Amino acid sequence: MSRERLIYLPLGGAGEIGMNAYVYGYGKPGKERLILVDMGVAFSDMDTTPGVDLIWADISWLRENVDRLEAVFITHAHEDHVGAVAHTYDQLRKPIHARAFTANIARRKMSELGLPEQAVQTVSAWPEQVQAGPFTVGFLPVSHSVPESAALVIDTPAGRIVHSGDFKLDPSPVVGEAFDPELWGSVGKSGVRALVCDSTNVFSPNPGRSESEVGPEIEKLVAGASGMVVATTFASNVARVRTLAEAGARAGRSVVLLGRAMRRMIEASMETGVLTEFPPVISPEEAQDIPRDHLMPIVTGSQGERRAASAQLARGKYRGLELAEGDLFLFSSKTIPGNEKEVIRIINQLSEKGVDVVDDSSGRYHVSGHANRPDLARVHALIDPQMVIPMHGEHRHLREHARLAEAGGRQGVVAVNGTMLDLSGNAPKVAAHVETGRTYLDGTVQVGALDGVIRNRIRMALNGHVTVTVILDEEDEPLGEPWCDIMGLPEIGSSKAPLVDVMEEDLNQFLMRSNQKTLRDDDRLEEALRRIARQTAQAEIGKKPEVTVVISRMR
Repeated sequence: MSRERLIYLPLGGAGEIGMNAYVYGYGKPGKERLILVDMGVAFSDMDTTPGVDLIWADISWLRENVDRLEAVFITHAHEDHVGAVAHTYDQLRKPIHARAFTANIARRKMSELGLPEQAVQTVSAWPEQVQAGPFTVGFLPVSHSVPESAALVIDTPAGRIVHSGDFKLDPSPVVGEAFDPELWGSVGKSGVRALVCDSTNVFSPNPGRSESEVGPEIEKLVAGASGMVVATTFASNVARVRTLAEAGARAGRSVVLLGRAMRRMIEASMETGVLTEFPPVISPEEAQDIPRDHLMPIVTGSQGERRAASAQLARGKYRGLELAEGDLFLFSSKTIPGNEKEVIRIINQLSEKGVDVVDDSSGRYHVSGHANRPDLARVHALIDPQMVIPMHGEHRHLREHARLAEAGGRQGVVAVNGTMLDLSGNAPKVAAHVETGRTYLDGTVQVGALDGVIRNRIRMALNGHVTVTVILDEEDEPLGEPWCDIMGLPEIGSSKAPLVDVMEEDLNQFLMRSNQKTLRDDDRLEEALRRIARQTAQAEIGKKPEVTVVISRMR
């Protein structure tokens, strides 16, 4: 009879930043009872996923084993941890557990998709615990850049696991709980088999700074500004939003929140008691009657999102407000790797308007929500786990974090998405490899990474598109000449004639010399017409476009 084992399986978030989804299991091999920790999203970009709204981990393996899944646990309310909960609920249909603030955000997501809000259950902080099959799970408070973040203390028959979630060691986080080393140390006293730990800032050599250090610098900047001051940050960073609002209020400015996410996060904070007070805010309509030098909008779009308030203000007006020469725009945020082009585009658009832009290059107006290298080493020592499994990072982060663990005398184990680890023995071992991938939300439809939709869209974006239409009569003879419609291609080619004319002539020449066998076979005819259209385009414009052939027969 096979022994029972404890497994760890990342489906997303290990080897990348975003799309967090981690499975833990306990039981006999292939029959383990399971829990899922986090179900987050990543965001698309025009280079690799044009037109896509959201991306999350492919949960095919979990869906196939859903009868073994006990529950879902969400560590905090950032989109890369909670953003796909509602989108995947119909496939999983299991209770979702979270602390009050995160639960509020998750319920809003469920409501937006017409799903039952009661599926999300609120859990109090440690030492309260939730029983889920063989797992007993508690939410250990941590400081992070969103309120009520938590690590998970996961007790199993094979030992205790601490899943850190995203965290930093902040003694004065402005909003939310401060890091409590005694509490964390107490969790490790009874022995911890594995610490599954945030790796985002493993390359940052200095201890992390406190959120409380940002306020005075922002206050000085806002107080010294002459025109309108606009500030952007992550909407979920409620502490920073409050700091910005307080700086505006102290400078005698009226504060207006622009962007749905910004308002939603502040509302959730007030509803759950995370915030008990916030400076008065005015509506965008009221803001239009306020003198520019007495106004401070706080807006969404710190990562350059095209539809967010920041981008729309940079392009022109938003909700009746417009930036002008002499105004100040503050990025109180770090640019996430991969978003640099979008942010720089906004900065240049603002510069063209004569707006002064202040970003985080000085380090004065933003602090990270993630633990730096010395902080990670401190947590390793406090928890004192048998092994450290890095997560929430690209491969280079995971590898470096494992080295840090080994330097402290602990086992460091790199497990990327799809790597199932058996944690039962004294040394972790790879038990299996599970196929992982991505799911795209494309409009209102979920599309698999292997479905070809996004790949074909990229090919059309790179190469353009041609539609070739041919009509054949009852005798399988061409009825008139073929015609072409082009999209995303130059109209004139190297022969100095319209590309459509050249292409139609080449296609017609082919039809005139084709035999009956070809003309009667749709597949052969379609392939030949596609090949000729691409060859002509290659000769004329140096590109081989995607080609759709429409054959109509008169019957």
